[in-house]
Amino acid sequence: MKKNIKTVFCCQSCGYQSTKWMGKCPDCGQWGSLVEETVATGSPKSGIQGMTTPPSEPVPIDSIEFENEERLQTHIQEFDRVLGGGLVPGSLVLIGGDPGIGKSTLMLQALYGLAQRGCKVLYVSGEESIRQLRLRSKRLAAASADLLVVSEIDLEAILGMVANVKPDVLVVDSIQTMYSPDLTSAPGSVSQVRESAMRLMVMAKKTGIPTFLVGHVTKDGAI
Repeated sequence: MKKNIKTVFCCQSCGYQSTKWMGKCPDCGQWGSLVEETVATGSPKSGIQGMTTPPSEPVPIDSIEFENEERLQTHIQEFDRVLGGGLVPGSLVLIGGDPGIGKSTLMLQALYGLAQRGCKVLYVSGEESIRQLRLRSKRLAAASADLLVVSEIDLEAILGMVANVKPDVLVVDSIQTMYSPDLTSAPGSVSQVRESAMRLMVMAKKTGIPTFLVGHVTKDGAI
């Protein structure tokens, strides 16, 4: 289906959208924050290349089996405790914090712990090269054949990679660097972050792959 191009003005502070430019955002009150963006509209995407899933159907809550539900544990005791005892299949977890606080280091250690249990894990970095990741893993003594790393920011390529590799756990570091070709705005804009996070969430729910999204905190303390 042919895509239609729609032009909107999106506030880079709160995400408010308008069909016309305004000097002040009526939602958050920021001045000069509305930026023109074009969005491709048309038939909805499946979100995951190479995967087709039937539509979800409502089921009675008391018919859902959970007794044998196993959580994936990273063997970082406090981290697993914060996750409620480990990772739940299909969960989407946001790891937020100031730049340089240790989010990437924590994620690499967590994935290494999972890889040690025989899980195939995929670490997608939009900020560092695979050589930088290898150097960090060497310092942390966190190297495993089941810990796969890639440097990529194209959301379509990442979703296709997940469909092919079928990892047990996925880390996207960071969500601010992800880029969807359907949007003309730059990586890190409100539209790009929202689109990338939504499609990764859909992927996690449909495939059952627990997914970590790393997000930076701004100087104002907002993610």
